Amino acid sequence: PRLFEAVAGEVVARVRQFNPQGLANTAWAYATAGHAAPRLFEAMAGEAVARGREFNPQGLANTAWAYATAGHAAPLLFEAVAG
Repeated sequence: PRLFEAVAGEVVARVRQFNPQGLANTAWAYATAGHAAPRLFEAMAGEAVARGREFNPQGLANTAWAYATAGHAAPLLFEAVAG
């Protein structure tokens, strides 16, 4: 758990440096691990909404799946994914 928290803190600090695949992969990893990281998911959601047009379809699907699996409500992200 401490590792997940440390990584989450770094991602939040550097979220604008992530490309869409990096955002999707990070969301997927945390959701798959079952580790709650609300600040991380909020930061990534904001960045994903801002850069939504850069995501390919698989990245959008993986990101939506990760948020749903993690149980993290991100209405603006889901609205952006829905188009």
